[in-house]
Amino acid sequence: MLPDAHHSKPDPTREVEVKLKIQDPQVVAALLIEHGFRVIHERAFESNVLFDTPDRALRAERRLLRVREFGGVATFTYKGTPETGRYKSREELETDVADGGMLRLMLDRLGYRPFFRYEKYRTVYQQPGETAGLAVLDETPIGCWIELEGTPEWIDANAARLGFSQQQYITESYGALWLSYCREHGIDSNDMVFGFDGK
Repeated sequence: MLPDAHHSKPDPTREVEVKLKIQDPQVVAALLIEHGFRVIHERAFESNVLFDTPDRALRAERRLLRVREFGGVATFTYKGTPETGRYKSREELETDVADGGMLRLMLDRLGYRPFFRYEKYRTVYQQPGETAGLAVLDETPIGCWIELEGTPEWIDANAARLGFSQQQYITESYGALWLSYCREHGIDSNDMVFGFDGK
């Protein structure tokens, strides 16, 4: 028997999530509110830069180092190699930093180089009193998505509540989705940013 999604808590050092492709962010925002979610972080611009060694050693192992700036806060994140399955599940360690620019300079001094930049507008939702998961609404240069992050039970329950089936779960990263988009549209652009060449 599965544990109650409202009483189990996610491991803070592990990311478990799925993406769901959506067409109209306003419709989905209203649906989230209808199902008891509340905005805990207003819509804000988010910039992400992934770092790697010159020979792409981290990418070869599907690990990453990321500097994210969102709503005036810089966050440094390490993600381990993801496990295959219904959800994207991987070790995730992160901490806020006082100066994102200084952190990028420190990474450069250590031999890490920026190799992929991606942007989006993100709104974060949570159900009051809920600790098992978050819903985020991402507006990106290649479309809009909901990310459900939490325990597997919470993800399944809320995906169903929002009208999605498990067959609609997407576990690819934004980097992988961007590469697929570029191949499909014949675009040669390194970074997933608003106003990229070819859009």
